[in-house]
Amino acid sequence: MNKNKNNNKIAEEPKKITEFQLKELQEIVNRINTAQLNLGQSESQKYALLQGIQGLQKQLLEKQKSLQEEYGDVNIDIQDGSITPRQNEQANT
Repeated sequence: MNKNKNNNKIAEEPKKITEFQLKELQEIVNRINTAQLNLGQSESQKYALLQGIQGLQKQLLEKQKSLQEEYGDVNIDIQDGSITPRQNEQANT
């Protein structure tokens, strides 16, 4: 009979983890999910910013073309707007 009692104890192993253990696991998984969500949002923001920069660079090129048509091949000081003739690059070499 002793052998049957030992076999019954083995068969009666817990089928669930404790509530505390479950809460710990759920908390860790939730923190991972939150971190992944935040990372995805950051990547989306990064993509939007990169697209915005590309748009602004395109606007700058268009403005530079427009100014070159109006003033010729000159340097424009971005601080005060003054115009100076562009020096021939071959003269500098």
